[in-house]
Amino acid sequence: MVTTHTTIHALTSSDGVDGSELDANPQIDDATPASGATANGPGGHRPDGRPTGKSGTGATDAPRREPDSPATQGAHLSLVTADPVPETETETETEDARDWVAILAQYREPSTRRSLWEIAVTAGPFLALWALAWWSIGISPALAVLVAVLNAGFLVRLFMIQHDCGHGAFFKNRVASDWVGRTIGVVTLTPYDVWRRLHSVHHASTGNLEKRGIGDVMTLTVAEYRDRPLLGRIGYRVYRHPLVLFGLAPFFLFFIRNRVPVDLMRGGRRYWISAMGTNLALAAILGGILYLGGLDVLVFVFLPTMLAAASIGVWLFYVQHQFEETSWDHDDDWQLHDAALRGSSHYVLPGPLRWLTANIGVHHVHHLQARVPFYRLPEVLRDHPRLAEAQRLTVRESLACFGKQLWDEKSRRLISFAEARGI
Repeated sequence: MVTTHTTIHALTSSDGVDGSELDANPQIDDATPASGATANGPGGHRPDGRPTGKSGTGATDAPRREPDSPATQGAHLSLVTADPVPETETETETEDARDWVAILAQYREPSTRRSLWEIAVTAGPFLALWALAWWSIGISPALAVLVAVLNAGFLVRLFMIQHDCGHGAFFKNRVASDWVGRTIGVVTLTPYDVWRRLHSVHHASTGNLEKRGIGDVMTLTVAEYRDRPLLGRIGYRVYRHPLVLFGLAPFFLFFIRNRVPVDLMRGGRRYWISAMGTNLALAAILGGILYLGGLDVLVFVFLPTMLAAASIGVWLFYVQHQFEETSWDHDDDWQLHDAALRGSSHYVLPGPLRWLTANIGVHHVHHLQARVPFYRLPEVLRDHPRLAEAQRLTVRESLACFGKQLWDEKSRRLISFAEARGI
């Protein structure tokens, strides 16, 4: 049975870093050659027309290069234009997911003014609601908890800003992105450099059956589940239970596991400094809250906000990849861009929820081009109707994801335990 510390960590959200981060790890770099190439030369196609072979980092970050870099664009350089691609042109684009990497590169440019505005309209209300919840304790602890839970939405949005900083998508200046990310990481209980490294693994291996266990929700195939002993099957069922995934796991992840760089214990000083620095800053803030407001503020404001935001974040990450028509392949058939497009959902949320979650529901586009700032993702959908219609998952449809636990390699669907018994 996969160990708890490995599988539970996979629930953290959220996504990766730039090419330099991948280059620092030969194992990941070897798994993700330049965009448009395959690990063993030019890729072929499966019977269903999807390309085979491993392909490169363009779907994740490739990022310190300009959009017209051959290393990022590969054979699809000619598809990039200075202006948005007209809808009539997109209708004639090939189905090959690798083509989208080059097309979407034109949306990677962030606006410093817009990014600063997004920070202001997120951090401002977050601090105001925090103060309101604190003040509400004197009226009613229940009212304070209610305000704190509502404030979780703004904390989720702060995490999404941190997420974009990790991808180098929020500011043109990488140093500015990293320090904004590190600062927000204290508030989100997430050591930024540790998360950024592990999230790059998620982007570099999503949908690869041979590379499960870091940055994903542990998913067994039907055959693997059947091959497990009784206790192993029971353990997997417990792990996949909603109360564990969205109740216990978020607490474990953000409050306990994030305190040390578990998967990077021997990764170097950088990750220990990130984890311990975040812990020290967090301890100073919590000590100040305790001194000024007492234990009530921690119990009725801090904990409800953090726990609600953690559960929401895990749910968002879950539905981004754990839906019926997702994509999983063994290493020989796995292709990075194909997995990015077909293995990530387009979670269609109501306008206010789209805003609070910073368009993270447009996850298929994000995995194809992680350097696109979240506030430019609606622009992508507007310019490319086929992406707007791809992998759509409504809120009602997403509820069915609760009951999908096993990957059926024959039907290429995520199915329930009950469905697996009938196969």
